[in-house]
Amino acid sequence: MRKIAATYIFSGKQPPIRNGILICKPDGTIIEVIDNNGKLEEEPGLEFYSGILVPGFVNTHCHLELSHLKAKIEEKTGIGGFVKEINKLRNEDLASVGKAIEIADRKMWAAGIAAVGDISNSTLTIETKQKSKVFYHTFIESFGFHPSRAEKAFNYAKYVFSEFEENSLVVSISPHSPYSVSGSLFKKIKEKALAEDSVLTIHNQESRAETQFFKTGKGAIANHIQNNLGIDISHWQPTGKSSLASILKFLPSKNHLILVHNTFTGKADLDELKNNRSLKNTFFALCPNSNIYIENQLPPVPLFQKEGLNICLGTDSLASNHQLSILGEMITLQQNFPEIKLEELLIWATLNGAKALKAEHQFGSFEVGKNPGVNLISGVDFMNMKLTENCKVKRLA
Repeated sequence: MRKIAATYIFSGKQPPIRNGILICKPDGTIIEVIDNNGKLEEEPGLEFYSGILVPGFVNTHCHLELSHLKAKIEEKTGIGGFVKEINKLRNEDLASVGKAIEIADRKMWAAGIAAVGDISNSTLTIETKQKSKVFYHTFIESFGFHPSRAEKAFNYAKYVFSEFEENSLVVSISPHSPYSVSGSLFKKIKEKALAEDSVLTIHNQESRAETQFFKTGKGAIANHIQNNLGIDISHWQPTGKSSLASILKFLPSKNHLILVHNTFTGKADLDELKNNRSLKNTFFALCPNSNIYIENQLPPVPLFQKEGLNICLGTDSLASNHQLSILGEMITLQQNFPEIKLEELLIWATLNGAKALKAEHQFGSFEVGKNPGVNLISGVDFMNMKLTENCKVKRLA
């Protein structure tokens, strides 16, 4: 049994406890959280740390299989330039892919990440996930812009799905984005999701070009599909609406849904969303460092707070980020939106992410019987209860 005390304990289920004590088994299973009303006395076997004890972080959006592309794509090119480079580079130097995946997985564990919602287009990450200390929910990403490709694309996704399932890994099939999935393919994904009550995720409104494509049929995404991928877009009929409003009919309201990025999501989009589904099972994964890397733009966080959205955090991939660190994402948000309370940031980084992945029975909070991981965040500005650029995380369990 371990007794761990800190300046504050954030349990995820109550306000931060000053000088509290966390009691857990050697493997990290929670036995008790003790509130001493701010008073802490020395006792045998008590570990004390200056900082905040928090549950293991939940990374709700990652592309582990792109880890070999770190520092290979230029920053701030916009979505058109970024996806062009991804398609050009992702199959290069495949000999290094497995090693890069293993290293990224170990670094996420060391960075206090306990659970990950990971996007996969292949079986490349299976071996690492089987051995990992991190819990993964793998989203098999299906895409096919032209309707003629729907059957082939979905059959491939089902094949990859079966490989993960046969290796006892948590898995579901999801659409890549509004602009890369035809209506025919969306319907197939929807049917499987409804039959299995699975969690869905989709890249949402990551760029202005996405809205332009749906409203006018033109712009960087149209250029990418037609000129970089060589796909005929003559069948495409712009909807005249935003991308989110255009595809909500394909996202079943009963299923958990994680909308990723949301960089250019506005009030009208949220109103349309609320008219089609409940916000209770809808989650908004923010990946601020990736957003800066690609579009040099951050999502409208104050709007999302005002609307009471379920916000969670992701890192995206090392193709669009310098590190896979949820603490790093929190620091970026704190620096750009100083009005965000630390307690709220921690909820986004832990419990909300666990709920998004339907994994809150194990992760996201310090509750008796759970084994969510135990992190220590040091370098906090306790005077103002803010994260600083000097903050670091250390995994204690």
